[in-house]
Amino acid sequence: MKRIFLFISLACAVALTGCEKDLDQTPISNGSVPDFYKTAADFDQAMTAVYSQLRGFPDREVILSELRSDNMFAVSSIGSRDWDPVNNFTASALPINANVADAWASDFSTIFRANTLLDQLALNGGVTGSLRTRYEGEAKFIRAFMYFDLVRKFGRVPVIEHALIPQEVEKIPRSEVADVYKLIIRDLRTAIANLPVSYTGTNVGRVTAGAAKGVLAQVFLTRSGPDYGIKGPGMGLNEYARADSLLSDIIAARGTARYNLLTGTGAYASIFSPTNENNAEVLFDIQYIANGTVGGSFPNIVAPDGYYTGTVAQGNLGLSFSAGSVEIKPCSNDLNNVSYSPTDVRRAVNIQQGYTNAGTTDTRPFFKKYINVAAKGASRTDWGINYIVLRYADILMMKAECQVRNVGGTPADAAALITPIRVRAGLPALTTIDLPTLMEERRREFAGENLRWNDLMRSGLALTVMNAWAQREDTGTTPKITRPITAPLLLLPVPQVELSSAPGLYTQNDGY
Repeated sequence: MKRIFLFISLACAVALTGCEKDLDQTPISNGSVPDFYKTAADFDQAMTAVYSQLRGFPDREVILSELRSDNMFAVSSIGSRDWDPVNNFTASALPINANVADAWASDFSTIFRANTLLDQLALNGGVTGSLRTRYEGEAKFIRAFMYFDLVRKFGRVPVIEHALIPQEVEKIPRSEVADVYKLIIRDLRTAIANLPVSYTGTNVGRVTAGAAKGVLAQVFLTRSGPDYGIKGPGMGLNEYARADSLLSDIIAARGTARYNLLTGTGAYASIFSPTNENNAEVLFDIQYIANGTVGGSFPNIVAPDGYYTGTVAQGNLGLSFSAGSVEIKPCSNDLNNVSYSPTDVRRAVNIQQGYTNAGTTDTRPFFKKYINVAAKGASRTDWGINYIVLRYADILMMKAECQVRNVGGTPADAAALITPIRVRAGLPALTTIDLPTLMEERRREFAGENLRWNDLMRSGLALTVMNAWAQREDTGTTPKITRPITAPLLLLPVPQVELSSAPGLYTQNDGY
């Protein structure tokens, strides 16, 4: 599917009124629908533009998911970088934080573009038959994916199913979480019905029915989690059987859909290799092409420039441009030195143990999972490696999550199910497993993939794990992290720019 990005500039400029990001806007980007949708080629370009809106999603997840969790302790050297309030749970600063505002605005901008395409599919016959059905499934998947991201970050959000102008949007209040989920579930069910199980040729990389089933299983697991009293993503609905049914379908269809767990020497590292993209373990990823097309910036966010000009350059790997972030964003000591055992091969793949530059050594560890010079482009924002959103190991571990709750199996079945994942990592099999142990298994497997925060939330472990971790990790004379981390801080605030754009329309989340 990487070929679809060759048309992004044209698609964004002509079909969907521009790709620029504007934080000073109502939840849906301003713009009218041009007289564009006439042919199948027009719709193809418009669908490409919807996908292109996912470009910045990984960047936001690094800061608002991984960095919020116990996988990272990323206090900056000056203490006032835009990620510091996220790391520190600083309630007073988060409503005006650029990362928080970007998440709200970018997700709704993507929803606007999906809504525009869906409206046009309903209004004219520029595309018909199976192609029209597939485009509806793709657009509804992406709309549901964005709403799922929003509800997990902010709780209640406006539900908007058509492309509206800002004046119309300014009359739509936040919907209850249950109503947001109604749209998400309906859209994902349509995607499951409309999308193929796999693609060939240039369409490889588009969303599939399996990807939609996997995300819907995540939805049911998330809804089953505790509500923490915050009107957030958890609803305590005990929908593990619904999740298990979808996950079992994916596992049963792995041959037809060409999903499987990569095994053998070096298999774990190969999942994230730029020379092995769209491999059997990938159910859904966001596609990038470097060198002047559409490169990604997410690999550089945690690794500093000094790593590239020092350690990498000294290895004669040819990375000479300024590639890194403004400074290191370390992963936590708890993850690096406590969670991983000495024989676990994943630690070396996931984490860089410091670097040396110009005779100075920084021993702090940081994530390097997606850093590979074979994917480098022309700048720090131009990496060609795809970002994996959902992979087969996650499907197995989510099913195990149901089984530790005695749904679709037993804790012993859960241990057997994840044994191949542990063996691949160089670890022995388990005979049984409980929920906290499984969550720690997930932590090691998916470190640097931005899943940890949502895992903690849906498992009900967020407050206990994060508060205990802060006591161990944040040990300076003046602690950085808000103590204690309370339930309202598990949600992000509604950005102040959104509150100001339509005074009185939204109420702020509790705790802010």
